[in-house]
Amino acid sequence: MLAARLPSILPPLSPKELLEVSMIQSVAGTLSGGELTDRRPFRAPHHSSSMAALVGGGTRARPGEASLAHHGVLFLDELPEFQPQVLDGLRQPLESGEVIIARANHRVTYPARFQLVAAMNPCRCGRATEPGYACKKAPNETCMAHYQSRISGPFLDRVDLVIAVPAVSASDLMTPGASEPSASVARRVNRARKLQTQRYQELGLGEITSNAGCPVGRITEIAALDDASLSLLRSAADAMKLTARGYHRVLKVARTIADLDGHESLRRIHLAEALSYRSRDMMAR
Repeated sequence: MLAARLPSILPPLSPKELLEVSMIQSVAGTLSGGELTDRRPFRAPHHSSSMAALVGGGTRARPGEASLAHHGVLFLDELPEFQPQVLDGLRQPLESGEVIIARANHRVTYPARFQLVAAMNPCRCGRATEPGYACKKAPNETCMAHYQSRISGPFLDRVDLVIAVPAVSASDLMTPGASEPSASVARRVNRARKLQTQRYQELGLGEITSNAGCPVGRITEIAALDDASLSLLRSAADAMKLTARGYHRVLKVARTIADLDGHESLRRIHLAEALSYRSRDMMAR
């Protein structure tokens, strides 16, 4: 449900983005009656999807779900249930923002810059983290490790935020807590996106509209760290064994958190929050 609501808090498509999305839908034959909308795409393929369906391909090299989610959200529910090789097929588009499909007589490139959101249970039965529950097949930790091993390390390294979501009890449903409407969240997100767009225009990178697309060579410039933040990042990088990709992605997330808070400079608290989301120990809870 949270994933399906995500497009409602994202900024509307710009005219350029709308044109790109419409062109992909036209090629894929999904542009119903020529109707256009500035709402960002939301795609949620089933975990039985093939490589061609998810990434693109087939006899006519058609765009897959990754490209149909361009400038929008690609939601993968029950993540470990997808075939491992199919998930690994997303590694290139997650890095480069495009899918390249090569055939014997032609080569096609489709844009695929999407926001990946995935959900999964800690194990196949989904109960390994329940207090007092003991798996019948193996110790809970072993059962969880076996299930989660279907997701490769390089794929996980491209996931910026890992968050444990506890089960909702019946009492939670009967007495819901305070909530924030999507409209107010959308305004905050829109302000942060405008800050980012202006930042990259001033840097001469007008084609970039968010921190996610920032070139690696400019990250340290847009996410300048003070001595305290640099010391924290150095310690965390050693303790968490961050890869070069992970290091740069932490800086991008921290810069975005600062933008959402309305801070021009990146502070230690923003970096600490970004590092907490990077912890893979969350998957074991």
